[in-house]
Amino acid sequence: MPTRRQVLAALVAALPSRPVLARSRRMLPATAAFETLPPVRPITRGPAFHWRGYYDKLLFDPANRLVLANEVTFEGRSPTADDAIRVGMINLGDGDCWVELGQTHAWNWQQGCMLQWVPGSTSEVAWNDRVDGRFVSHVLDVQSGRRRTLPHPFYCLTPDGREGFAPDFGRLNDTRPGYGYAGLPDPNAKVLAPDDVGLWRLDMQTGIQRLILSLADALRIPFTGREDAAFGPTSKHWFNHLLCNTDGTRLFALHRWRTPGRGAGFHTRALTMNLDGTGVHVLDPYGGTSHFVWRDPRHVFAWAWHPSHGERFYLYEDRTDRVTVVGPDVMTVNGHNTYVSGTDDQWVLNDTYPDDQSLQHPYLYHVPTNRRVPVGHFQSPRAYRGEWRCDTHPCASRDGRLVAFDSPHDGGRQVYLADISAIVG
Repeated sequence: MPTRRQVLAALVAALPSRPVLARSRRMLPATAAFETLPPVRPITRGPAFHWRGYYDKLLFDPANRLVLANEVTFEGRSPTADDAIRVGMINLGDGDCWVELGQTHAWNWQQGCMLQWVPGSTSEVAWNDRVDGRFVSHVLDVQSGRRRTLPHPFYCLTPDGREGFAPDFGRLNDTRPGYGYAGLPDPNAKVLAPDDVGLWRLDMQTGIQRLILSLADALRIPFTGREDAAFGPTSKHWFNHLLCNTDGTRLFALHRWRTPGRGAGFHTRALTMNLDGTGVHVLDPYGGTSHFVWRDPRHVFAWAWHPSHGERFYLYEDRTDRVTVVGPDVMTVNGHNTYVSGTDDQWVLNDTYPDDQSLQHPYLYHVPTNRRVPVGHFQSPRAYRGEWRCDTHPCASRDGRLVAFDSPHDGGRQVYLADISAIVG
């Protein structure tokens, strides 16, 4: 009798190598029927649902054979304090089998539990959890099985993996549902800009944590944005979306606020700073910064609003006012942007939110030729909107040959793998 792994491998081999574009040919974009798309296959299957960590994390191991992912048994509602998900990895070299790593009670639909390979390590994986009434982080060596638990959570890690940074996840759950964690209400929920809440620096070996920039500190940074942003002490403030630069010398963070009587929307300004919270620079004061990635130690590539071209992708030079638009006629909508490893920053990986046909479009953008190359077109059912939407969040392998992404097009969110080696090779 064949083993379970042999059966799984046979099933994988029998699957079609092209993505499911849509339920019918009539729903395809006008050009899709004539496109040559890279081969795509699912690497997770039901009955459980699967998705990965965030798009800007290391989700492939250094050998590009293991892909980290989350597993859950329900969809379509907010997580509660009692809901746990499983964390694991998919072994691409062994029939895409699921390898269990643990579980967590600290997670959300957009970013999971910050599951990622620890930078600078060949075998350590980290994720957040809630244990004994506090948010914590686990660091697991997948080879030896040794695990240590730190008394604080993290959001991003330095390139050497020695330090982490985090906002207050309880406050995030209150101010931006879908990005914080349930289970520990924000004790400062009624305080608009507290001096004991903000950006935290965490030693990933000792677990020692300290506040480097409070929300009260952020409120004191002179505001130079648009007048309609209603910035000030009557607004409720928080931090979201942190990322260290490529040499571990600067930290990027989004400072956000919402003003009573101004609707449900919020305003944003992008800040960069030294790892101790000093040297704060307002990278983008205009209020529209969204997804971003560091290209190198001095440049941030972000979707934002700028007077030159409105809402587009821009390349910002840190500690200066220099801004350059990127692909203004090709990358015209917001997406989750990263650079593809091994291509000297010539290839960008990106995606879109569902269009008017409910299709999501992960794609590649070639910077030197201003060329956009599709990875596929995937149906996003109407039920996947709002907090529990399933963005594709594409991320490339460390050798730049594969792309992993999430999609709900075939009956529930699952993880898919595209081979882009023929495109970027």
